Amino acid sequence: ENHPTVRRVRKIAEDLLPHAPRFNARAKDWRWEVNVFRAPTINAFCMPGGKIAFFTGIIEQLKLSDDEIAMIMGHEIAHALREHARERLAKSTLTNLGITAVSILLGQTAGALAQAGGGLYSLKFSRNDETEADLVGMELAARAGYDPRSGVSLWNKMAAAAKGSPPQWLSTHPSNKTRIDTIESHLKDVVPLYEAARAGRR
Repeated sequence: ENHPTVRRVRKIAEDLLPHAPRFNARAKDWRWEVNVFRAPTINAFCMPGGKIAFFTGIIEQLKLSDDEIAMIMGHEIAHALREHARERLAKSTLTNLGITAVSILLGQTAGALAQAGGGLYSLKFSRNDETEADLVGMELAARAGYDPRSGVSLWNKMAAAAKGSPPQWLSTHPSNKTRIDTIESHLKDVVPLYEAARAGRR
């Protein structure tokens, strides 16, 4: 509970989550949880209903700033808010994943959470889902006072990490020039939100 990385990630979540209901009114009733797994995996996810997890590998290997963590977290929260996984699961036959997810809700081990998260993480969201998650995530981060321009440095780091064997996070989250261009083209909409949030903290 008191590990610096856990406290750091949970603080960022505390900043982002008050803005979640703007994108899904039901989110205010979700039982949000934020956990960190000590593992070299470059991975993070948010399950339907608000179970957020980060692996230490993505933070340490990419040397993420708080702004960059907020961008990843915002992206993953956005998938949950927009119910992308629910839509994908409805179109598939991932029965075992559903059973594992239920076991988590009933209070099984963190290992089971990691296993189910890995299953959810293997879902390949559509290009539109990924773009929506990027843009909603940027806005969540900006409204919470995290610099949305960090999305560019984040995806450059992810692209560099993908050389050789692609990290698990990139296996379902393509990082390319088009994605960075999309982020940059929308900065004009979210940088003012970030600046207003920062001004409000002074």
